Amino acid sequence: MLDSLIVPLLVTTDLPPDTDLAEFGRLLADAVRRLEHGDASYAGFLNGGVFWLDRPRTPAQDGGPELSPAEELRFAALIGYLSISDSRRSPKEVVADAGGAITEAVAVRYGDLGSPPAVMAIRAEDVRERTPVSALPVRTTGAGAGLVAVTRSYL
Repeated sequence: MLDSLIVPLLVTTDLPPDTDLAEFGRLLADAVRRLEHGDASYAGFLNGGVFWLDRPRTPAQDGGPELSPAEELRFAALIGYLSISDSRRSPKEVVADAGGAITEAVAVRYGDLGSPPAVMAIRAEDVRERTPVSALPVRTTGAGAGLVAVTRSYL
């Protein structure tokens, strides 16, 4: 049996308005493929969905006020399960490690957006109840078969 831990996860962040949501989901899934904690690293697998939490803003029309860059940002979220290959880690450590990896990946891809992504553990019920039907599916590619199989029981 695989030595694993599964953490229900919520990630929220602001993104540029022209962001491809599927690309954002792949970025998050790839960011957690290999997590680091100090000098040690461990495998991760993310399975969930990404979606917008707001409606797109329309550009100012007929001489209306221009939107500032901060007002142009859109609010996106991911809800899903993060499985890791090391059950000796606490959920708090896993969320911190995932948060560091996700923050770095978002900053490299999108630059300084004003604040880092929020990455937090949630209840497993929240994953099922709060993921909208319109969410785009997200899965870490190239993850170990054991992590994929363990996560499947939660879906």
